[in-house]
Amino acid sequence: MNELMHSAIRQSKPAVMRGLREGVASLSVLRKDVALNGPAWLPLSLVLGAFSAVAYADHLVVSISLVYLYLLPLVLGAIFLRKEISYSFIVVCVLFHDYYSPRGIDPGLRIFHNLSAMLCFALVVYVIQRYMEQREALAKTVQQQRDDLLKDVELAAQVQRLFLPSGKPAIAGLEIAGMMLPARGVGGDYYDYIPIDTHAIQIIIADVAGKGVPAALLMSATAAAMRLEANDDRNMLEQVERLNTGIHSVSDGERYVTLLVAEIDAQKRKLRYVNCGHNPALLFRANTGTLTRMNSSCPPIGLSPEEICEQAAEDLMTGDVLVFYTDGVTEAENRLEEEFGMERLSATVRRGSSLSAEDLMISIYNSAADFCGDDFGDDVTILVVKCNFDGSSTVRP
Repeated sequence: MNELMHSAIRQSKPAVMRGLREGVASLSVLRKDVALNGPAWLPLSLVLGAFSAVAYADHLVVSISLVYLYLLPLVLGAIFLRKEISYSFIVVCVLFHDYYSPRGIDPGLRIFHNLSAMLCFALVVYVIQRYMEQREALAKTVQQQRDDLLKDVELAAQVQRLFLPSGKPAIAGLEIAGMMLPARGVGGDYYDYIPIDTHAIQIIIADVAGKGVPAALLMSATAAAMRLEANDDRNMLEQVERLNTGIHSVSDGERYVTLLVAEIDAQKRKLRYVNCGHNPALLFRANTGTLTRMNSSCPPIGLSPEEICEQAAEDLMTGDVLVFYTDGVTEAENRLEEEFGMERLSATVRRGSSLSAEDLMISIYNSAADFCGDDFGDDVTILVVKCNFDGSSTVRP
Protein backbone atom coordinates (compact mmCIF):
# COMPACT_ATOMS: atom_id res chain seq x y z
CA MET A 1 0.00 0.00 0.00
CA ASN A 2 2.82 2.39 0.86
CA GLU A 3 4.48 1.64 -2.46
CA LEU A 4 1.25 2.46 -4.28
CA MET A 5 0.95 5.74 -2.41
CA HIS A 6 4.56 6.68 -3.13
CA SER A 7 4.06 5.83 -6.79
CA ALA A 8 0.93 7.97 -6.98
CA ILE A 9 2.75 10.86 -5.32
CA ARG A 10 5.67 10.56 -7.73
CA GLN A 11 3.34 10.52 -10.71
CA SER A 12 1.40 13.53 -9.43
CA LYS A 13 4.48 15.71 -8.89
CA PRO A 14 5.04 16.60 -12.58
CA ALA A 15 1.36 17.53 -12.97
CA VAL A 16 1.49 19.68 -9.82
CA MET A 17 4.66 21.42 -11.03
CA ARG A 18 3.11 22.09 -14.42
CA GLY A 19 0.06 23.56 -12.71
CA LEU A 20 2.24 25.80 -10.54
CA ARG A 21 4.20 27.02 -13.54
CA GLU A 22 1.01 27.81 -15.42
CA GLY A 23 -0.41 29.60 -12.36
CA VAL A 24 2.72 31.69 -11.99
CA ALA A 25 2.67 32.46 -15.70
CA SER A 26 -0.94 33.63 -15.51
CA LEU A 27 -0.10 35.96 -12.62
CA SER A 28 2.97 37.35 -14.33
CA VAL A 29 3.03 40.63 -16.18
CA LEU A 30 4.49 38.81 -19.17
CA ARG A 31 2.61 37.13 -21.97
CA LYS A 32 2.03 33.44 -21.28
CA ASP A 33 4.27 32.17 -24.08
CA VAL A 34 7.07 34.55 -23.02
CA ALA A 35 6.81 33.57 -19.35
CA LEU A 36 6.98 29.85 -20.12
CA ASN A 37 9.78 29.95 -22.69
CA GLY A 38 12.56 31.92 -21.04
CA PRO A 39 13.82 33.90 -18.06
CA ALA A 40 11.35 36.60 -16.98
CA TRP A 41 14.03 39.14 -16.14
CA LEU A 42 15.27 39.54 -19.70
CA PRO A 43 12.10 40.94 -21.38
CA LEU A 44 11.28 42.96 -18.27
CA SER A 45 14.78 44.45 -18.33
CA LEU A 46 14.39 45.39 -22.00
CA VAL A 47 11.03 47.09 -21.42
CA LEU A 48 12.04 48.93 -18.25
CA GLY A 49 15.45 49.84 -19.68
CA ALA A 50 13.90 51.32 -22.80
CA PHE A 51 11.36 53.23 -20.72
CA SER A 52 14.04 54.60 -18.39
CA ALA A 53 16.24 55.71 -21.27
CA VAL A 54 13.39 57.50 -23.05
CA ALA A 55 12.13 59.13 -19.83
CA TYR A 56 15.63 60.34 -19.01
CA ALA A 57 16.05 61.80 -22.51
CA ASP A 58 12.63 63.45 -22.21
CA HIS A 59 13.74 64.95 -18.90
CA LEU A 60 16.96 66.38 -20.38
CA VAL A 61 15.49 67.80 -23.59
CA VAL A 62 12.94 70.56 -22.97
CA SER A 63 13.16 72.48 -26.22
CA ILE A 64 11.25 69.89 -28.32
CA SER A 65 8.73 67.16 -27.60
CA LEU A 66 10.15 63.64 -27.46
CA VAL A 67 6.78 61.93 -27.06
CA TYR A 68 7.37 59.79 -30.18
CA LEU A 69 10.34 58.12 -28.45
CA TYR A 70 7.96 56.43 -26.02
CA LEU A 71 6.96 54.18 -28.92
CA LEU A 72 10.11 52.14 -28.21
CA PRO A 73 9.15 50.91 -24.71
CA LEU A 74 5.49 50.63 -25.79
CA VAL A 75 6.38 48.39 -28.74
CA LEU A 76 8.56 46.21 -26.50
CA GLY A 77 5.76 46.14 -23.94
CA ALA A 78 3.22 45.06 -26.56
CA ILE A 79 5.53 42.22 -27.58
CA PHE A 80 6.42 40.92 -24.12
CA LEU A 81 3.71 42.09 -21.70
CA ARG A 82 0.16 40.92 -21.21
CA LYS A 83 -2.51 42.85 -23.07
CA GLU A 84 -3.94 44.73 -20.07
CA ILE A 85 -0.45 45.57 -18.79
CA SER A 86 0.73 46.91 -22.16
CA TYR A 87 -2.36 49.14 -22.49
CA SER A 88 -1.90 50.42 -18.93
CA PHE A 89 1.71 51.18 -19.86
CA ILE A 90 0.38 53.76 -22.36
CA VAL A 91 -1.03 55.87 -19.52
CA VAL A 92 2.27 55.66 -17.65
CA CYS A 93 4.23 56.88 -20.69
CA VAL A 94 1.81 59.77 -21.31
CA LEU A 95 1.91 60.85 -17.66
CA PHE A 96 5.70 60.79 -17.62
CA HIS A 97 5.87 62.87 -20.81
CA ASP A 98 3.30 65.32 -19.43
CA TYR A 99 5.31 65.64 -16.23
CA TYR A 100 8.52 66.48 -18.13
CA SER A 101 6.83 68.83 -20.62
CA PRO A 102 7.40 72.58 -20.21
CA ARG A 103 4.78 74.15 -17.91
CA GLY A 104 4.33 77.23 -20.10
CA ILE A 105 2.18 75.36 -22.64
CA ASP A 106 -1.49 76.23 -22.77
CA PRO A 107 -3.50 73.68 -20.70
CA GLY A 108 -5.93 73.00 -23.54
CA LEU A 109 -3.10 72.40 -25.98
CA ARG A 110 -1.39 70.17 -23.40
CA ILE A 111 -4.54 68.06 -22.98
CA PHE A 112 -5.01 67.80 -26.76
CA HIS A 113 -1.37 66.84 -27.17
CA ASN A 114 -1.60 64.13 -24.49
CA LEU A 115 -4.88 62.74 -25.84
CA SER A 116 -3.59 62.56 -29.40
CA ALA A 117 -0.41 60.87 -28.19
CA MET A 118 -2.50 58.38 -26.18
CA LEU A 119 -4.64 57.55 -29.24
CA CYS A 120 -1.56 57.04 -31.43
CA PHE A 121 0.08 54.87 -28.76
CA ALA A 122 -3.12 52.82 -28.37
CA LEU A 123 -3.30 52.25 -32.14
CA VAL A 124 0.33 51.08 -32.28
CA VAL A 125 -0.13 48.77 -29.27
CA TYR A 126 -3.37 47.40 -30.74
CA VAL A 127 -1.72 46.55 -34.06
CA ILE A 128 1.21 44.82 -32.37
CA GLN A 129 -1.09 42.97 -29.95
CA ARG A 130 -3.15 41.69 -32.88
CA TYR A 131 -0.01 40.56 -34.63
CA MET A 132 1.17 38.73 -31.49
CA GLU A 133 -2.23 37.07 -31.05
CA GLN A 134 -2.19 35.86 -34.65
CA ARG A 135 1.36 34.63 -34.16
CA GLU A 136 0.34 32.70 -31.04
CA ALA A 137 -2.68 31.23 -32.84
CA LEU A 138 -0.46 30.17 -35.73
CA ALA A 139 2.05 28.60 -33.35
CA LYS A 140 -0.75 26.73 -31.59
CA THR A 141 -2.09 25.46 -34.92
CA VAL A 142 1.36 24.33 -36.03
CA GLN A 143 1.89 22.56 -32.70
CA GLN A 144 -1.48 20.82 -33.04
CA GLN A 145 -0.65 19.73 -36.58
CA ARG A 146 2.72 18.50 -35.39
CA ASP A 147 1.09 16.49 -32.60
CA ASP A 148 -1.41 15.02 -35.06
CA LEU A 149 1.42 14.12 -37.44
CA LEU A 150 3.34 12.41 -34.64
CA LYS A 151 0.23 10.40 -33.78
CA ASP A 152 -0.16 9.41 -37.43
CA VAL A 153 3.50 8.37 -37.62
CA GLU A 154 3.13 6.32 -34.44
CA LEU A 155 0.06 4.64 -35.92
CA ALA A 156 2.01 3.94 -39.12
CA ALA A 157 4.82 2.45 -37.02
CA GLN A 158 2.33 0.17 -35.27
CA VAL A 159 0.95 -0.97 -38.61
CA GLN A 160 4.48 -1.49 -39.92
CA ARG A 161 5.36 -3.67 -36.94
CA LEU A 162 2.47 -5.97 -37.88
CA PHE A 163 4.44 -7.02 -40.97
CA LEU A 164 7.41 -8.13 -38.88
CA PRO A 165 7.50 -11.65 -37.44
CA SER A 166 5.95 -11.81 -33.98
CA GLY A 167 7.66 -14.99 -32.81
CA LYS A 168 10.49 -17.39 -33.59
CA PRO A 169 9.84 -20.22 -36.06
CA ALA A 170 10.07 -23.78 -34.76
CA ILE A 171 12.30 -25.46 -37.32
CA ALA A 172 14.32 -28.34 -35.92
CA GLY A 173 18.04 -27.75 -36.43
CA LEU A 174 17.75 -24.00 -36.98
CA GLU A 175 18.06 -21.18 -34.45
CA ILE A 176 16.78 -17.83 -35.77
CA ALA A 177 16.79 -14.32 -34.31
CA GLY A 178 15.95 -10.99 -35.96
CA MET A 179 15.51 -7.30 -35.13
CA MET A 180 14.66 -4.05 -36.92
CA LEU A 181 15.32 -0.56 -35.54
CA PRO A 182 13.92 2.30 -37.68
CA ALA A 183 15.83 5.58 -37.81
CA ARG A 184 12.70 7.80 -37.89
CA GLY A 185 9.92 5.96 -36.09
CA VAL A 186 8.93 4.32 -39.36
CA GLY A 187 11.50 2.86 -41.71
CA GLY A 188 12.17 1.21 -45.01
CA ASP A 189 13.72 -2.03 -43.74
CA TYR A 190 11.86 -5.34 -43.67
CA TYR A 191 12.64 -8.87 -42.65
CA ASP A 192 10.60 -12.02 -42.28
CA TYR A 193 10.88 -15.78 -41.93
CA ILE A 194 8.07 -17.84 -43.40
CA PRO A 195 7.97 -21.62 -42.70
CA ILE A 196 7.66 -23.76 -45.82
CA ASP A 197 7.11 -27.04 -43.96
CA THR A 198 8.34 -28.67 -40.76
CA HIS A 199 12.01 -28.68 -41.84
CA ALA A 200 12.33 -25.76 -44.30
CA ILE A 201 11.92 -22.00 -44.04
CA GLN A 202 12.14 -18.94 -46.26
CA ILE A 203 14.20 -15.99 -45.02
CA ILE A 204 13.54 -12.48 -46.42
CA ILE A 205 15.38 -9.22 -45.82
CA ALA A 206 14.78 -6.03 -47.78
CA ASP A 207 15.73 -2.36 -47.75
CA VAL A 208 13.69 0.33 -49.53
CA ALA A 209 15.66 3.26 -50.94
CA GLY A 210 15.12 6.33 -48.77
CA LYS A 211 13.82 6.88 -45.25
CA GLY A 212 10.71 7.97 -43.42
CA VAL A 213 7.07 7.62 -44.44
CA PRO A 214 7.53 7.13 -48.25
CA ALA A 215 10.00 4.30 -47.65
CA ALA A 216 7.73 2.80 -44.99
CA LEU A 217 4.76 2.75 -47.37
CA LEU A 218 6.74 0.95 -50.07
CA MET A 219 8.15 -1.41 -47.45
CA SER A 220 4.62 -2.29 -46.33
CA ALA A 221 3.62 -3.01 -49.93
CA THR A 222 6.72 -5.19 -50.36
CA ALA A 223 6.00 -7.10 -47.14
CA ALA A 224 2.37 -7.71 -48.12
CA ALA A 225 3.39 -8.88 -51.60
CA MET A 226 6.02 -11.27 -50.21
CA ARG A 227 3.48 -12.77 -47.81
CA LEU A 228 1.02 -13.33 -50.65
CA GLU A 229 3.73 -14.74 -52.92
CA ALA A 230 4.89 -17.12 -50.18
CA ASN A 231 1.37 -18.50 -49.85
CA ASP A 232 0.93 -19.05 -53.59
CA ASP A 233 4.31 -20.17 -54.88
CA ARG A 234 7.69 -21.22 -53.52
CA ASN A 235 9.67 -20.56 -56.71
CA MET A 236 11.97 -17.73 -55.62
CA LEU A 237 12.81 -16.55 -59.13
CA GLU A 238 9.14 -16.22 -60.05
CA GLN A 239 8.45 -14.50 -56.72
CA VAL A 240 11.14 -11.92 -57.44
CA GLU A 241 9.94 -11.39 -61.03
CA ARG A 242 6.34 -10.77 -60.00
CA LEU A 243 7.41 -8.50 -57.13
CA ASN A 244 9.60 -6.48 -59.50
CA THR A 245 6.72 -6.03 -61.95
CA GLY A 246 4.39 -4.83 -59.20
CA ILE A 247 6.82 -2.38 -57.59
CA HIS A 248 8.02 -0.97 -60.91
CA SER A 249 4.43 -0.30 -61.96
CA VAL A 250 3.76 1.88 -58.90
CA SER A 251 7.16 3.57 -58.56
CA ASP A 252 8.10 4.10 -62.24
CA GLY A 253 11.68 3.23 -61.41
CA GLU A 254 12.10 6.23 -59.07
CA ARG A 255 12.17 4.04 -55.97
CA TYR A 256 13.62 0.58 -55.63
CA VAL A 257 14.02 -2.20 -53.11
CA THR A 258 17.10 -4.29 -52.42
CA LEU A 259 16.00 -7.80 -51.54
CA LEU A 260 17.59 -11.06 -50.45
CA VAL A 261 15.40 -14.18 -50.38
CA ALA A 262 16.82 -17.43 -49.02
CA GLU A 263 15.38 -20.88 -48.42
CA ILE A 264 16.99 -23.13 -45.83
CA ASP A 265 16.21 -26.85 -45.73
CA ALA A 266 17.39 -28.22 -42.38
CA GLN A 267 16.74 -31.82 -43.44
CA LYS A 268 18.75 -31.60 -46.66
CA ARG A 269 21.17 -29.11 -45.05
CA LYS A 270 20.86 -26.94 -48.13
CA LEU A 271 20.71 -23.18 -48.70
CA ARG A 272 19.27 -21.60 -51.85
CA TYR A 273 19.09 -17.83 -52.29
CA VAL A 274 18.53 -14.91 -54.66
CA ASN A 275 20.19 -11.57 -53.93
CA CYS A 276 18.67 -8.57 -55.72
CA GLY A 277 21.13 -5.75 -55.12
CA HIS A 278 21.15 -6.27 -51.34
CA ASN A 279 24.17 -6.21 -49.04
CA PRO A 280 25.95 -9.57 -49.22
CA ALA A 281 24.88 -11.81 -46.36
CA LEU A 282 27.67 -13.60 -44.50
CA LEU A 283 27.98 -17.38 -44.24
CA PHE A 284 30.40 -18.42 -41.51
CA ARG A 285 31.82 -21.92 -41.99
CA ALA A 286 32.36 -23.52 -38.59
CA ASN A 287 34.71 -26.26 -39.82
CA THR A 288 37.14 -23.86 -41.57
CA GLY A 289 36.45 -20.54 -39.78
CA THR A 290 36.01 -18.77 -43.12
CA LEU A 291 33.37 -16.27 -44.20
CA THR A 292 31.58 -16.54 -47.53
CA ARG A 293 29.71 -13.57 -48.97
CA MET A 294 26.31 -14.17 -50.56
CA ASN A 295 26.75 -11.53 -53.25
CA SER A 296 24.15 -9.93 -55.48
CA SER A 297 23.36 -11.58 -58.80
CA CYS A 298 20.80 -9.10 -60.16
CA PRO A 299 19.74 -5.42 -59.85
CA PRO A 300 17.40 -4.14 -57.11
CA ILE A 301 13.66 -4.67 -57.37
CA GLY A 302 11.71 -1.97 -59.22
CA LEU A 303 14.48 -0.37 -61.27
CA SER A 304 13.54 -1.89 -64.60
CA PRO A 305 10.46 -3.66 -66.01
CA GLU A 306 12.30 -6.97 -66.25
CA GLU A 307 14.30 -8.71 -63.54
CA ILE A 308 16.67 -11.44 -64.69
CA CYS A 309 18.16 -13.19 -61.67
CA GLU A 310 20.23 -16.23 -60.89
CA GLN A 311 19.71 -18.57 -57.99
CA ALA A 312 22.71 -19.66 -55.93
CA ALA A 313 23.06 -22.59 -53.53
CA GLU A 314 25.31 -23.61 -50.64
CA ASP A 315 25.65 -26.71 -48.50
CA LEU A 316 25.34 -26.21 -44.77
CA MET A 317 26.93 -27.97 -41.82
CA THR A 318 26.41 -27.98 -38.07
CA GLY A 319 27.79 -24.80 -36.51
CA ASP A 320 27.47 -22.71 -39.68
CA VAL A 321 26.08 -19.21 -39.14
CA LEU A 322 24.16 -17.00 -41.56
CA VAL A 323 24.08 -13.24 -40.94
CA PHE A 324 21.68 -11.03 -42.91
CA TYR A 325 21.75 -7.25 -42.44
CA THR A 326 20.97 -3.90 -44.06
CA ASP A 327 23.35 -1.06 -44.88
CA GLY A 328 22.35 0.75 -41.68
CA VAL A 329 24.84 -1.56 -39.95
CA THR A 330 27.83 -1.35 -42.28
CA GLU A 331 27.35 2.36 -43.08
CA ALA A 332 27.07 3.48 -39.45
CA GLU A 333 29.63 6.30 -39.01
CA ASN A 334 31.68 7.42 -36.04
CA ARG A 335 32.71 11.01 -35.27
CA LEU A 336 35.56 10.76 -37.77
CA GLU A 337 33.06 9.82 -40.50
CA GLU A 338 34.52 6.32 -40.71
CA GLU A 339 32.06 3.55 -41.55
CA PHE A 340 31.61 0.42 -39.46
CA GLY A 341 32.19 -1.51 -42.67
CA MET A 342 32.40 -5.15 -43.68
CA GLU A 343 35.71 -5.83 -41.95
CA ARG A 344 34.41 -4.90 -38.49
CA LEU A 345 31.18 -6.78 -39.12
CA SER A 346 33.10 -9.88 -40.23
CA ALA A 347 35.35 -9.70 -37.18
CA THR A 348 32.30 -9.46 -34.90
CA VAL A 349 30.71 -12.50 -36.56
CA ARG A 350 33.92 -14.54 -36.18
CA ARG A 351 34.26 -13.63 -32.50
CA GLY A 352 30.65 -14.50 -31.76
CA SER A 353 30.27 -17.56 -33.96
CA SER A 354 29.91 -19.84 -30.92
CA LEU A 355 27.13 -17.71 -29.41
CA SER A 356 23.43 -18.35 -29.81
CA ALA A 357 21.67 -16.66 -32.72
CA GLU A 358 20.08 -14.06 -30.45
CA ASP A 359 23.30 -13.30 -28.58
CA LEU A 360 25.23 -12.92 -31.84
CA MET A 361 22.54 -10.58 -33.16
CA ILE A 362 22.81 -8.46 -30.02
CA SER A 363 26.62 -8.52 -30.23
CA ILE A 364 26.54 -7.22 -33.81
CA TYR A 365 24.14 -4.44 -32.90
CA ASN A 366 26.12 -3.42 -29.80
CA SER A 367 29.38 -3.35 -31.78
CA ALA A 368 27.88 -1.07 -34.42
CA ALA A 369 26.16 1.09 -31.77
CA ASP A 370 29.39 1.51 -29.77
CA PHE A 371 31.21 2.43 -32.97
CA CYS A 372 28.78 5.17 -34.01
CA GLY A 373 27.77 6.26 -30.51
CA ASP A 374 24.17 5.03 -30.92
CA ASP A 375 23.73 7.59 -33.70
CA PHE A 376 22.56 5.45 -36.62
CA GLY A 377 21.83 7.44 -39.75
CA ASP A 378 19.70 4.70 -41.32
CA ASP A 379 17.37 1.88 -40.38
CA VAL A 380 19.14 -1.07 -38.81
CA THR A 381 18.06 -4.67 -39.44
CA ILE A 382 19.95 -7.79 -38.38
CA LEU A 383 18.89 -11.40 -38.85
CA VAL A 384 20.98 -14.37 -37.68
CA VAL A 385 20.49 -18.07 -38.43
CA LYS A 386 22.50 -20.67 -36.52
CA CYS A 387 22.66 -24.23 -37.82
CA ASN A 388 22.37 -26.84 -35.04
CA PHE A 389 21.53 -29.87 -37.12
CA ASP A 390 22.86 -32.36 -34.57
CA GLY A 391 21.09 -30.66 -31.66
CA SER A 392 24.29 -29.21 -30.13
CA SER A 393 23.81 -26.33 -27.72
CA THR A 394 25.20 -22.86 -28.23
CA VAL A 395 27.34 -20.98 -25.77
CA ARG A 396 25.73 -18.14 -23.81
CA PRO A 397 27.97 -15.66 -21.96
